[in-house]
Amino acid sequence: MLDLERVERRLASADLELSGSEAHGVICGLLCTGRQEGLDRWLAEVLTHPADDDEGLVDDCQRTLRVLCEETWKAIEEPGLGFSPLLPSDDRPIRQRAVGVCDWCQGFLYGVGLAGAAAEQALSDHTREALQDISNITRMDLDALEEDEESEESLMQVTEFLWVVAMLVYEDLVPDQTARP
Repeated sequence: MLDLERVERRLASADLELSGSEAHGVICGLLCTGRQEGLDRWLAEVLTHPADDDEGLVDDCQRTLRVLCEETWKAIEEPGLGFSPLLPSDDRPIRQRAVGVCDWCQGFLYGVGLAGAAAEQALSDHTREALQDISNITRMDLDALEEDEESEESLMQVTEFLWVVAMLVYEDLVPDQTARP
């Protein structure tokens, strides 16, 4: 699977003010709602071709995001725990990892939002509550985090929760879970 650093290099080369975690969150939100057609719309929104793009950097970024989408879809379809949010690695400082979690959550909510009101009506109460929790995570107090065991444990639990929410949305909105993007 593509790693976060490679995705972020591609995003930066295309002059996007978007982290790799946020981009992956958007992709996951779109895939988990069954609204893969939204990927093209989102890519068109964020990837414009500047006049000085002689090196095809925007096209390279788009290809990378499409590969990330395909890899993510395969991971979502896998039985068990194949899917995981694209976040900074555990060897990074806790604040950097927490920023990645917040970015992923913002992206995921944006991707789910692209699905529109019809998708919202199909969500179970439990899933709506979990999405509200994701919204609350985006407002995490990053300054309160310390490099200690308690903060590490809390961040790990939040990270595991992201997978649960993604799968709840997927189960609510993708009844035929064999449909490919």
